Parts: sequence; C-alpha cells; structure tokens
Amino acid sequence: METIWFIVIGLLAGWLAGLLMKGGGYGIIGDIIVGVLGSLVGGYLFKTLGVSLGGGLAANLIVATVGAVVLILFLRVLKRA
Repeated sequence: METIWFIVIGLLAGWLAGLLMKGGGYGIIGDIIVGVLGSLVGGYLFKTLGVSLGGGLAANLIVATVGAVVLILFLRVLKRA
C-alpha cells in the first residue's frame, strides 16, 4: 500500500511542479517519474539542510514538490547546455 501512496504523491508532485514551473508537463508517466525522483531529491535536500516538516501526506507532498521543482530546474539547465 505504501508503494501506491508513493506513486500517487509522485504524480501529484510532478503535476504541481509542472504547474509551478510553467512547463508543458511530461505526460502522466513522466510526471510520476519526475515526482518520484523529486521526492527523493527533496528528501535529501530537506535532510541535508536540517529542515523537517513533520509527517503526513501534506508534508510529503510539499517535500516531493520542492524536489520535483529542483529536478525540473536541473533538467532545463542540462537541456540548454
């Protein structure tokens, strides 16, 4: 069941990051991948910076969305190079 929630949060985070970054999106599978990878990036960043939002669905969604935004920024920089 945790895997399903991880994918759902990844999908939502990827979609939100696409809206925040004014991108065209990557499609449903791309959004899931960006969101899931973003949740890993966000988790690493928040842990490294010592920031804790607590637990719960909202906190996980915020961390995943921030990570997805950072990931999209990184991908855009690589694409331009």
